[in-house]
Amino acid sequence: MKQVVQSFKTGELNLVDVPAPQVKAGGVLIKTTRSAVSVGTEKLIVNLAQQNLVGKALSRPDLVRRLIDKAKTEGIMEAYQAVKGRMETQQPLGYSSAGEVLAVGAGVDEFKIGDRVACGSDLFATHSEITWVPKNDCVKIPDGVSDEDAAFAYIAAVAIHAIRSADLTFGSKVAVIGLGLLGQISVQVLKAWGCDAFGFDLDAKKVALAVELGAKGGLTDRQAFATKAKLLTDGHGFDATIIMASTSSNDPLELAAEITREKGKIVACGLVKLEVPRNVFFEKELSLIVSRATGPGKFDPDWELKGHNYPLGLVRWTQAGNMKEFLSLAADKRVTMAPVITHRFNIDEALSAYELLLSKEHPYYLGVLLQYKDSPAQEKKIAVTAPKGDYQPGQPVVGLIGAGLFSNVTILPCLKKIKGLALRGVATATGLSGRNVANQYGFEYCTTDYKEILSDKKINAVIIATRHDLHAGMIVEALAAGKDVFVEKPLALNPTELKEVGAAYRESGKRLMVGFNRRFAPSATRAKALMGEIGAVTVNCRVNAGFVPKSHWTLNKEGGGRVIGEVCHFIDSIQYATSSLPVRVFAETISSANDQVTNEDNIAITIKMKNGSVATLLYTSVGHKGIPRERLEVFGNNQSYVLDNFVGLEFVRDGKKEKTKKFNIDRGHQKEFEEFFDALKNGRPLPVDFSEYVYTTLATFAVMESIKSGRPVEIADL
Repeated sequence: MKQVVQSFKTGELNLVDVPAPQVKAGGVLIKTTRSAVSVGTEKLIVNLAQQNLVGKALSRPDLVRRLIDKAKTEGIMEAYQAVKGRMETQQPLGYSSAGEVLAVGAGVDEFKIGDRVACGSDLFATHSEITWVPKNDCVKIPDGVSDEDAAFAYIAAVAIHAIRSADLTFGSKVAVIGLGLLGQISVQVLKAWGCDAFGFDLDAKKVALAVELGAKGGLTDRQAFATKAKLLTDGHGFDATIIMASTSSNDPLELAAEITREKGKIVACGLVKLEVPRNVFFEKELSLIVSRATGPGKFDPDWELKGHNYPLGLVRWTQAGNMKEFLSLAADKRVTMAPVITHRFNIDEALSAYELLLSKEHPYYLGVLLQYKDSPAQEKKIAVTAPKGDYQPGQPVVGLIGAGLFSNVTILPCLKKIKGLALRGVATATGLSGRNVANQYGFEYCTTDYKEILSDKKINAVIIATRHDLHAGMIVEALAAGKDVFVEKPLALNPTELKEVGAAYRESGKRLMVGFNRRFAPSATRAKALMGEIGAVTVNCRVNAGFVPKSHWTLNKEGGGRVIGEVCHFIDSIQYATSSLPVRVFAETISSANDQVTNEDNIAITIKMKNGSVATLLYTSVGHKGIPRERLEVFGNNQSYVLDNFVGLEFVRDGKKEKTKKFNIDRGHQKEFEEFFDALKNGRPLPVDFSEYVYTTLATFAVMESIKSGRPVEIADL
């Protein structure tokens, strides 16, 4: 299928072929018939991507600060890889569309195949022939409303939410500053709701159209508009002013303050400078409101991604409610986009739409639509690079399942450095991310169906880097398909999954490696070699993990929580340091009154090892990033070592010290992949026994049980 994308690195726009998405639970698969180009927001996005690196940095100083902080604590190379991983990808454009339901996912009762729907989401409702969209981001299109009008429903919801934010009543007099796409919609909605709208714009054609669509009047001259405002409002000023302009100037806010009545409201919806002129705001006691996108639900993953709704008594108008209101007004012929639509392009000509927006000749445009074919291609697998032909006997032929940020920043750069690998197929939930990876790293094909990887007889090694809840099931399937498997942590989220993985592993006779990379870090292997096998030791492990909001996927059922999903890393490090397996754990969390803090992310764990060693593990999400992320201390037989964030190593024995410090962090990712593929090439066992993975995973389950029971928990094999 075709999709409009842009390289954030170069700013280049492209219309590319990508595999069609599959239907998933909680949403619907949509055949797009129309999509609206947001001429304001999308132009800003495109312009930002086309700036050089300095320009991008100046536009997003917040991201620059985060990058500097990462470089300070994680090292320059880690920061560089993070930036490179983001810059190299192509991003989809578009977020407001209309189409027909092709398939309905589990848990969706609101829609059926064949329904016409309007969709809105900057993650899903893109300029694509086929899209998967969460159910709360879709609303049914009423009979009598065209797909052209419906394609603007999400954009219109932005205007409607801004108008609601002004808290207007019937008969209110409202100024609209900026009569672009949002301004023209606002004028019509205000009229439909019984308000008198008056428009201001520097473009006379836009002012004339606003009057045609229902504005009581409009002007292009700032001073004349300010003067007339008093005449139109009996000398009081407008009840509210809605700023829909987009400019770096502060003039729209200053004009709004001048023309708005005492105790009136100013709603800034457009991207304008917001330096408040204090005197006039003080004298009139004005309220300034910055409306947030399309309304409640937007920016709430529970609402958008999980399909949860708010109680009607508490939240009357969500994003979906605002979209429905626009469609209802369109059905009643009180709002129409026909006069606002200035340009239509077929999807094959999509790049011409952006040439229009970026033209230096400043052509006149408002509503810009993309139109789609009746029968789009629905292939779930497409070729990207030429087949490499026959592979050598024993050569690892790799299939990658999951190509998110971690794959791009860590896994794929590691694979690129290993000679003799054949990168054959990559499977991702979204076709574009798969195509990005295939293009950049030379995979032969990309697909949105991971089973294509498992059924590919040429692939003999599968890397699983999906979200955590998919790991166990995919491991079982991959082993059954006769593949050697490398899976990112965790191995499983519960005992049932762990049993299934264990049974599949033993039955398959294939290799299974889990991405517990710390034990392969050069500093960790050097420290253990210096320490030697000395029996029982004492270990202290401290992890300053960083804050993750409760809405983050790692803390819900997809991630299993940070104990199972990440603390497993450090339990494995303790196993490696002690050369032993855990037999008992005791864990306690903080009891924070701050409801933004997840108590289980702040935990002290005591671990008793089979060989008599004992370890403490402190894991926290409430520390300052200025403190290095990880520190491991090991003591035994009158010798000790300290690993400082995998940069520094200090070893002390008999009064003698060995102290080293590296420029960049090396957590062992490269070495673990080298070990995995070396084992495959040479037919030797993996460097970590499967039982260690089992005990690491069991220990995380025991930690969660200890938190609940408040008692130590013994660990026994399944």
